[in-house]
Amino acid sequence: MKKNNNLEMYWKENISYLSILLLIWFSASYLLGIILADTLNTIRIGGFKLGFWIAQQGSIYTFIVLIFLYVRKMNLLDKKYNVSED
Repeated sequence: MKKNNNLEMYWKENISYLSILLLIWFSASYLLGIILADTLNTIRIGGFKLGFWIAQQGSIYTFIVLIFLYVRKMNLLDKKYNVSED
């Protein structure tokens, strides 16, 4: 019974991490890159419109950071619930 409870808690935490990371992903790609692009294009950084930069470069950097955050959080979660592969 305890093992099932631990697995259930593990998956609840996993889903909460995924939900937060997907919200950040959605915000970076869709909201900033598409919906708010025209508004952000009024700002220029280094000669480039900010909306363009976020859509082309910023979202990619965000995705890479999210991947590393997910790996880190999952490794910690695996150790916490003793399901790590190490």
